Amino acid sequence: MKLKQAIELDRKDSLKKYKSHFLNSKKEIYLNGNSLGKLPIKSIKKIRKTIDYEWGDRLVRSWNEKWLDLSDNLEKKLAKILGAKKREVKIGDSTSINLYQIVFSLLKSNLYKKSLISDSFNFPSDNYIIEGISSNFNIKNPTIINYSQDISAEINLIEKAIKKSPGILCLSLVSYKSGWMYPLKKLNDYAKKNNSIIVWDLSHAVGATHIDLKKTNTLAAVGCSYKFLNGGPGAPGFLFVDNSIQSKLENPIKGWFGHKLPFKFSDKYEAANNINKFDIGTPGVLSMVGMEAGLDIITKATTKSIRKKSISQSEYFISLINQELDSYNVKIESPRDPLNRGSHVTISHAESWKICRTLAKGSKKFPKIICDYRPDKYIRFGISPLYTSFQDLYHTINALIEILKTESYKKIKKEKNRVT
Repeated sequence: MKLKQAIELDRKDSLKKYKSHFLNSKKEIYLNGNSLGKLPIKSIKKIRKTIDYEWGDRLVRSWNEKWLDLSDNLEKKLAKILGAKKREVKIGDSTSINLYQIVFSLLKSNLYKKSLISDSFNFPSDNYIIEGISSNFNIKNPTIINYSQDISAEINLIEKAIKKSPGILCLSLVSYKSGWMYPLKKLNDYAKKNNSIIVWDLSHAVGATHIDLKKTNTLAAVGCSYKFLNGGPGAPGFLFVDNSIQSKLENPIKGWFGHKLPFKFSDKYEAANNINKFDIGTPGVLSMVGMEAGLDIITKATTKSIRKKSISQSEYFISLINQELDSYNVKIESPRDPLNRGSHVTISHAESWKICRTLAKGSKKFPKIICDYRPDKYIRFGISPLYTSFQDLYHTINALIEILKTESYKKIKKEKNRVT
């Protein structure tokens, strides 16, 4: 394993200039952008201006001067990243609320049979949401597809479930544990052929993979902006609804911002006749301001270039794991085919959570390395091409060798952290 190779790969990296657009620490390596992205430097300035001038000085006047147009401007930028039309994307609330709105409205529309399907790879919160919705409609609990292993979804089982019970599916484009990436267009086309729809959760994919919702015939999707979009903690979620079905859906949460004329303060609710019908309450201005810089960086870098580097880095990282860690009972828990893998690489070990904590503590021989642990045996390394270097990955492998060789993880006696 040679450092020279990593240095040379970094030298040739066409995206390396974007690392300086983020707040970085020289004392640590951050491989957790799949959980919370780094802070764009321009976000600091934008948020300060919003607090000091727009809120502090202009107060309520800022609604007319800027804030009422904020979501519209951000949606235009996000739509470009997603390969969608501007009036098909809505930013606001959380991923869970947005998923609730879409699935509920699809069930009520009678466009599809009242059958809900998900799988064991989906983010647990998504399954909680659709299970709760099923009780509202007095239909059976969602069908959860289970696979024979934890790395890759068996597409034939998804197709079999659709064939057996056509209706509404909810799947994560990139699974949160293994990083498995679903064949988006293939499944959308199969669902359509069988009078079904898939609502995709893009949270672990958007910003690190190339997504084109129109070309893949996607009809509905949700996602968050605090991971690879670098929107910050508490950044708003988003939803996408294709124009072809928008008019047939009715938002179950009738908030005043979803009204056709919200500032008319009418006693009768009349929904907006476009994507704005999925607005609910007053926009979270500070959190929305915080996500703009991240969107701008991704737009300049382009998702195709980001995806190309992501694949290159994950292939490099996996090759080092195979070369250096096989003798330490480390197993790769991510798909080997890069086309079926998102932008995080997962490994397993009997002492995973202790190893993860040891990496975060750092030592005299290696810097602090921030990744995350997921029960019951997984360590996830998030590769964020805008600020992750090949040298970061090289040094992470060196740190793992040191920890496993010396068994320094045995010094960890404290309880597991609540988050990671």
